[in-house]
Amino acid sequence: MTGLSGAPLPADAVLAHGIGGRQDLPIPFSYALIGAALALVLSFVLLGVLWRNPKLTGERAGLPLPDNVARVLDSPAPAWVLRVVGLVVTAWFGTSLLFGEDIATNPAPYAIFILLWIGIVPLSVLFGPVWRYLNPLRTLHALLATALRTRPEDGLYALSPRVGYWPAAVGLFAFVWLELVAPDRATLPVLRAWVAAYAGVHLICAAVFGSRWFDRGDAFEVYSAFFGKLSPLGRREDGRLVLRNPLDGMASLRPAPGLVAVVAVMLGSTAWDSYSGSTRWVSYAQQAEHRTLVGTLGLLGAVVLVGLVLVAAALLAGRLGHVEQSGRERVPLREVPGEFAHTIVPIALGYVVAHYYSLFVLEGQRTLILATDPVQSGADYLRLRDAAIQASFITPTSVSVIQVVAVVTGHVLGVVLAHDRGVRLFPHARAVAGQLPLLVVMVGYTCAGLALLLE
Repeated sequence: MTGLSGAPLPADAVLAHGIGGRQDLPIPFSYALIGAALALVLSFVLLGVLWRNPKLTGERAGLPLPDNVARVLDSPAPAWVLRVVGLVVTAWFGTSLLFGEDIATNPAPYAIFILLWIGIVPLSVLFGPVWRYLNPLRTLHALLATALRTRPEDGLYALSPRVGYWPAAVGLFAFVWLELVAPDRATLPVLRAWVAAYAGVHLICAAVFGSRWFDRGDAFEVYSAFFGKLSPLGRREDGRLVLRNPLDGMASLRPAPGLVAVVAVMLGSTAWDSYSGSTRWVSYAQQAEHRTLVGTLGLLGAVVLVGLVLVAAALLAGRLGHVEQSGRERVPLREVPGEFAHTIVPIALGYVVAHYYSLFVLEGQRTLILATDPVQSGADYLRLRDAAIQASFITPTSVSVIQVVAVVTGHVLGVVLAHDRGVRLFPHARAVAGQLPLLVVMVGYTCAGLALLLE
């Protein structure tokens, strides 16, 4: 077993989702698949009987926080504290990236692939779109605008609404390609080049289009914002901070250009990560002459497949549900995929938990230990260098059970979101029939996902 940099890891650093498998489930794997499929079908039936009218009100929902609490949270101080934290942490690990040695104990790769890529998910689900405040690029742009005595949101040109989330989709794909396909991806020269290119592109675009660029163009901000929709802490349409049903928050994610592409990358990349670790793919890839090209095509194929399946199912749902006739919200058939794209986000969250839970717990500890010595200077500020990684509570059985529960829960939430949107868009008599294609897709996603994760 090897670490991010390819160096051998100690025995206590068992990596990722591979420590749990089908044989570790407390029930036969076939029973787990049948139970998962039945859970989705039963949820669909109960929703059809009990949930006949739209209940999720999106940005109109939520219980306002007490005025004194909201006043503190809305003041500039908390935001700037987070911005300073983002800059300090970036500088801390950036020192290792720029000046550290290209060895297994350099914390920079762990910071990028563990703390940033995985850690941003639980933070966003708990507290909302936190990367908007931690993002060092947004902070640098704001500081530069202040120095030039201009407003951060002002740019040379207005960003066209038709751009939508497409830049974020491209940026997100670029990162998962780095994580899953790029050769020598955890070496410092590769990471330096990628980070420099990413920072340069976004700072230039922010200068041209203003800080609103980050809302739609920065992959990590969009990634955090989408998962942040599931946070119990959110904002109503009137700007008030509220406590809300996470499904109301998720329902507030409205269609926009590139939305389907982003969720396809979110789900397709995780599915590809699972499949690319299977013995079937590894044996094939080892014999391929151009491994990077083959891996790139495989990743792209997984993302495109997820996107096409969602679009096809949504369009079929729109036809079966007669979406253009007498629904509560009449929308053109071509816009139906965007109306249901938000249902993929809790599914993607389930896969992130299932796929990265043990990796984050184990390698997150390693990252904190390595972070005490960013330039291998001999310092041990947090006195963690000699700490041992605690892995006793990560067992194959617990990991495999968490994988099944996370995947099924994510899909059940997706069914609930799809049903509420369906009864809002489709005529009452056709609402249930219109959702059947989406139910079939979600059952297929569930079975395929569990099979990949537990292989």
